[in-house]
Amino acid sequence: MGRIELSVHAPNYVPNGNEEAVIATTRGPVRVRLFGKECPVTVGNFLELATKGFYDNLKFHAYREGSAVMGGCPVTRAMGPAQVLAATQGPIRGMHPGMGDARYTIVDEWAANPKNVHKLGSLCFAHKQAPNSGSSQFYFSLGEQPQFDDQYTVFGETVEGLDVVQSLRVGDAITGIRIEGADEERLSWAISQETPHPETAREAVERLERQKAAREAENEAAENTAAATKGDGIIA
Repeated sequence: MGRIELSVHAPNYVPNGNEEAVIATTRGPVRVRLFGKECPVTVGNFLELATKGFYDNLKFHAYREGSAVMGGCPVTRAMGPAQVLAATQGPIRGMHPGMGDARYTIVDEWAANPKNVHKLGSLCFAHKQAPNSGSSQFYFSLGEQPQFDDQYTVFGETVEGLDVVQSLRVGDAITGIRIEGADEERLSWAISQETPHPETAREAVERLERQKAAREAENEAAENTAAATKGDGIIA
């Protein structure tokens, strides 16, 4: 089966610049001031996903000392902490933390963001190698990393709970995210709108199987009709 191409999505919520996120983890809470005016697409997308509960019970799946701790992959939702940790140390059949997404991507915003500086506690948006390939995964920067400033969007800064950020490790969970300072009516409307959802591999297989069954039924019906017509001719 060919590679599924994800569409680039523009979130419906436009940040007002006052939003903060309180990220509850199994290590404790982290309060982040979001850069809604500087990178509205990244922040709008994060706010919509968080409000929908997308991040609830996801595990941090990558950690590099002095560099970053990463989360936001939906593959980890059904995995226990020990499974996530084991998957980082060797392949586990059917479990690939870090490969999941929200089934769409958003544009990069690092180039025009005056606050795009990686430092301890920066909240940053992860993406794949291709441009505009970020979707849902994010990471906390664990130090100054200017080499990443022109590669990844920095969309917030930790204002409380920096000690929690530094304690996070693979397998720790996000138990919930509370958004403060947002236009609640506008945000509620935004998350009620449809987002692009290309079919998953399983959905594609099921669709092909339904199409195959329909063709087989049509062929069988045609053969039965032909046989009946031929039989009528003989009887006549």
